[in-house]
Amino acid sequence: MRVRSLLGSAVSMVLVVFGFAAAPAGAAAAAQPKGAMAVVDKGPVGWDVYRRWDRMAAMRPGAQTRQFSSFDRTGGNNDGFDGTYSCLRQSGDGCVIAERSGPGQIDSMWFTRDFGSMVRTGRIKVELDGITVLDAPLQDVVDGRLGAPFVWPLVGNGDDTAGGAVIKVPMPYRESMRVTTAANPLFYHVTYREFADADGVSTFDPRDPAQDVVDRLRAYGLRDPKSPAGPAVSTVEDARAAGSWSVALAGSGWINQVRVRIPSVVASPRVGDDGRAFGAGGSSTFRIAVDPRNQGVRISRRLDPHIGQQRARLIVDGQQVGTWDSGAAQPIGGWANQTIEVPAALAAGKSRLSVRNEFISSSLDVNEFRYDVHSRVNGDWLRTDVVDVGPGHPGDERAHDYAITAQNWQGYRVFRYPVDAAELTRSDAVLAGARLRITFDGQTTVDAPIGEFFGGSGLGEYDTRTLMSAMDTAPDGWYTSWWPMPFAESATVALVNDSGVPIGDVSIEATFAADPSVGAALRAGALGYFHATHQPMAHTVDGRDWTFLEATGQGVFYGVTHTMRGDIPSGNRRNYLEGDERVYVDGARTPTLHGTGTEDFYESGWYFRDGTTYTMPLAGNPAYELDGDGCRYDCTGAYRLMLGDAVSFSSALRFDIEHGPANDAPAFYSSTAYWYGTPAVLLTETDLLDVSDDASRAAHDYRATGETRAALQSTFEGRNDRLPVSHGVASATGPIEFTLTTRRDNAGVRLLRMSDQSTGYQRADVYLGDTLVGEWLQPLANPHSRWLEDTFELPAALTAGKSTLAIRIVPSPGSPPWSAAQYRVLTRAAN
Repeated sequence: MRVRSLLGSAVSMVLVVFGFAAAPAGAAAAAQPKGAMAVVDKGPVGWDVYRRWDRMAAMRPGAQTRQFSSFDRTGGNNDGFDGTYSCLRQSGDGCVIAERSGPGQIDSMWFTRDFGSMVRTGRIKVELDGITVLDAPLQDVVDGRLGAPFVWPLVGNGDDTAGGAVIKVPMPYRESMRVTTAANPLFYHVTYREFADADGVSTFDPRDPAQDVVDRLRAYGLRDPKSPAGPAVSTVEDARAAGSWSVALAGSGWINQVRVRIPSVVASPRVGDDGRAFGAGGSSTFRIAVDPRNQGVRISRRLDPHIGQQRARLIVDGQQVGTWDSGAAQPIGGWANQTIEVPAALAAGKSRLSVRNEFISSSLDVNEFRYDVHSRVNGDWLRTDVVDVGPGHPGDERAHDYAITAQNWQGYRVFRYPVDAAELTRSDAVLAGARLRITFDGQTTVDAPIGEFFGGSGLGEYDTRTLMSAMDTAPDGWYTSWWPMPFAESATVALVNDSGVPIGDVSIEATFAADPSVGAALRAGALGYFHATHQPMAHTVDGRDWTFLEATGQGVFYGVTHTMRGDIPSGNRRNYLEGDERVYVDGARTPTLHGTGTEDFYESGWYFRDGTTYTMPLAGNPAYELDGDGCRYDCTGAYRLMLGDAVSFSSALRFDIEHGPANDAPAFYSSTAYWYGTPAVLLTETDLLDVSDDASRAAHDYRATGETRAALQSTFEGRNDRLPVSHGVASATGPIEFTLTTRRDNAGVRLLRMSDQSTGYQRADVYLGDTLVGEWLQPLANPHSRWLEDTFELPAALTAGKSTLAIRIVPSPGSPPWSAAQYRVLTRAAN
């Protein structure tokens, strides 16, 4: 590949009606007029991943999500400890970890080693379409030292993610991609999409800072990422009912926001956090975001009150607004919060405030762990910023221009807030037993406990911020969801209390945007309904994966909230985290994604750095309990959102995760999966060529040059890696020709090949008749589980109107023999 470089009290239900905002500055070219429902079947490409929220519900038949990773090819647990399976091959630049031909997009990269330090991996090099778009030390990249767009939270290091390293910059390409690291990276995932064609795809340009995307992601869990705007019309309904509240909507459009507030629920007491302290003559400074509509702002500080007599001036925009005063020293092991209100006259009309804390006096120093900022808008306190202080939040500190002088301490503490045990038990029962149920056009597709749906955890009320939801644990805080939810005619939002615990006053708010084009798009199958599919708490079964979602039809899987209660009394009580995720799409027996561990899937590492909690826009571990608070042994709450790397399917999806290294660690699991879908099956098998069967060869006019035929008994990777499969297989060094049957009214065809992957880098040109479609490159190799099913897309532009396809596959010179046991024809129906 020739390389160039570009581097240089009563229940209230509020229905607010408005539309999506215009695209941010710099994104005008990507904007879609309100109401336009033209479908781009690849899903959002490039920065549209974070700009085109109207496409979240759109189906993606023209894209397949895949992954390269370091998973143990034997089915064991050596997923990167010594790097045995980390390199696809060695090149002059080092260890090639991902390589494909054809159009697509790298959507997510994750790494870990050395407890979250990437220094020994050296440089990472990303080549797209023969262009070097990234070539720098991996540690510098994830530290954000390259500048936008490679800044937090589009990148994150081992401190930001509690042990991992992530790159979430979407990098599209038209012809090819390759990712190389100078040294073996040990543990890694590279998740990407394959496109059926290059229409609408432009090669990633690293010179575009995408500052609007950076700003939007930095407000995760604080503001609706869809940025709704415009005049609002509110309809308020009051209702009082025993255990159930609901509101009905009519028309065609979107639910853009759902909020719930239950004042009787108390926050879980155990909180781990890192912080800093400054001594005499010292200070800390930072900037905070507020709502310009505010009628006042409050700033709340988390502190360690074991240090007594902490006093510091709080200065906002140059004016002292109060004094922090911790009072007498408290026993060690407890947290305290203090709040100071900023006068409305000082904050009104402003979107940013400068904050300075100045040392006055203390028995030792003034410590600070976190600041929560709320703006009072129309009588309601809305959280508008969080400043998480400490060495474990370098990205957050830089984003707020945080600075400290006369620092004399930094570190991590796991302390508790004072909470009555009986009250905590009741609260946990409410979060697990009260359910959010949403019905669209007569179908209930959302039915999940509010703790998992809103909070990223089913363990209790833990402060959580994700890109699509938030749980504010302030006494007057809201649980908020920003998933866009389309419906054609009607929708009902209900809160049903099945917990058996009275919950008193509840506030529910749903925000609705009218859009008459949504109904037609849903009926045509261009849009899917939003689902939140809950798997109730159950004990894991030895030898069997936990299934987040098993669905038929077409859809797009966007993520999951996962509650894990380990059932291991001694030894490695976190062994359940050794389980890998495995994803099966459209009937293929080989997983298209195969991970390296549970905390790796949640984009962290090393058991979340031994229990360190964290949140990022797309992944986090907001809850960890140990030997108490309703947790018998060791319990974890985590979430993962997949935007660009969302998994699309056209006939079926199974998304699993192991529990333990061999599905053998006992635990109690529950989960809630977020996805969009319709029941229509768009991909069906219309032909099968069995290369080992003479009759099938004759029926398909099969011919091959330099062919060798043999019998093979081996296994597929994934959940059936202990189930032998016997079948004949052929390999050829010269051209292979055959004919296949499809439907004349097809909207594209997928070839699904079953082959022997004992040798990697099988490479061939694929022709349809005399037309070169592209190169089929399969770099994967596995001498242990040798059976592989991979795919090649024949775009509709070449297959439409044809019922017979003349296929010619020409192995590339110098590549290993082309292997095949079967070719299945999966024909796509038009929506």
